[in-house]
Amino acid sequence: MPQAGLDVVQDWPACEVVQFPVEAVTRIAEQFGVAPADFRFDAMTAVSPAANRRWLATHTYLARLLDTAGDTGIPVLLLTAAIDTAAAAALSVFPNTTMRVDYVAGPDRVPPTTVRRAVAYIDAHADQPVTGEDIAAAAGVSVRALQAGFRRHLDTTPLGYLRRVRLERAHRDLQAADPTTGATVAAIARRWGFTDLSRFAADYRRTFGRLPRHTLHH
Repeated sequence: MPQAGLDVVQDWPACEVVQFPVEAVTRIAEQFGVAPADFRFDAMTAVSPAANRRWLATHTYLARLLDTAGDTGIPVLLLTAAIDTAAAAALSVFPNTTMRVDYVAGPDRVPPTTVRRAVAYIDAHADQPVTGEDIAAAAGVSVRALQAGFRRHLDTTPLGYLRRVRLERAHRDLQAADPTTGATVAAIARRWGFTDLSRFAADYRRTFGRLPRHTLHH
């Protein structure tokens, strides 16, 4: 079932096309120092066989996600994460402007107070479909400047910090959940925007030293 902003459609005669907003791609490209007006895909042939396999895996995941949408549709947080997944995969698979640009952050002009403002925004909105642009706007700086500030002061990126917060919130929910009432790892993971359950489990174990299912059944 098509969802607002995401669809997999048949493109005659024998292929399927993943459709998602171009803004999702340019938003990520901007984090590599490429202005939206300058971004281009140079070709629609994967840069390598491995990249092609990665795209096919992404396509399969998105198609299955859409097939399970049902009448209620996909939760907005999960849908936003899926669109970002499609956009990031496209940037890593098909030749484009970001592959011709070496991103080097300029001098750090973001003070710790600005980073703290961004952190506070992330903490307060982690349950919503937050983008890098949203965080930068809340902090009052550009996406690129905030990227540099986070790397300098927190050794991560704004979206990396957002993912960490969501992981901690999922951990908290797993600790509080009662599996006898029907609570599942998958449902809690998706509540916090984790669309790839295998990656979620790996990240969770790396962070908390145990698998999420073990926390749920504590």
